[in-house]
Amino acid sequence: MSQLPLLIRWLGQVDYETAWHAMQQFTDTRGAQSADEIWLLEHPPVFTQGQAGKAEHLLFPGDIPVVQVDRGGQVTYHGPGQLVAYVLVDIRRLGMGVRELVSLIENSLIELLADYTVSAVARADAPGVYVGDAKIASLGLRIRRGCSFHGLALNVDMDLAPFKRINPCGYQGLRMTRLADESDHATSVQQAGTALARILGRRLGHAALEFSEGTTDSHEQ
Repeated sequence: MSQLPLLIRWLGQVDYETAWHAMQQFTDTRGAQSADEIWLLEHPPVFTQGQAGKAEHLLFPGDIPVVQVDRGGQVTYHGPGQLVAYVLVDIRRLGMGVRELVSLIENSLIELLADYTVSAVARADAPGVYVGDAKIASLGLRIRRGCSFHGLALNVDMDLAPFKRINPCGYQGLRMTRLADESDHATSVQQAGTALARILGRRLGHAALEFSEGTTDSHEQ
């Protein structure tokens, strides 16, 4: 059990590159006693291409910008109505490997979705969380200096049409779904994020959670 609190920050809608560079700075400047953080936010429409990303999976991005990023995985889409949770934790301090962290995030999403009466599963061959044959949440992480950044994206109540402009996560014809279509329980992105953060905090072994609202500048040491 970590004695440091887990800081949960609701940031609202943030430009993708602004959040990305803030994550990098946070990871590069945090120390051994820095608290772990989870940033909850939404992005304006953007496609992001991971380090292993292949250009052929971008079918016709059109007017939506494409950003090459330093996380794992292929191409995905972010937009309003999607919960993005950036998981900024010291896995070395937690005694955890990256595969263990991926499983923890997937299982946290599955637990959250169960609370909305949605039965979801993880797949060994393709990271993420699925409802039937449709993907509802994507994962992509980067580990640097023993710490994670980037995280997960859960489709809450967003326009899914832009996913048709790509092969999501590198899978041709992969169907995407969203919580609004799978559950009768209405929720907002912020409400889903707060509930997910509580589950993540418990599974990560943090004794206390601290919630705040702010900007990507509010994390500075």
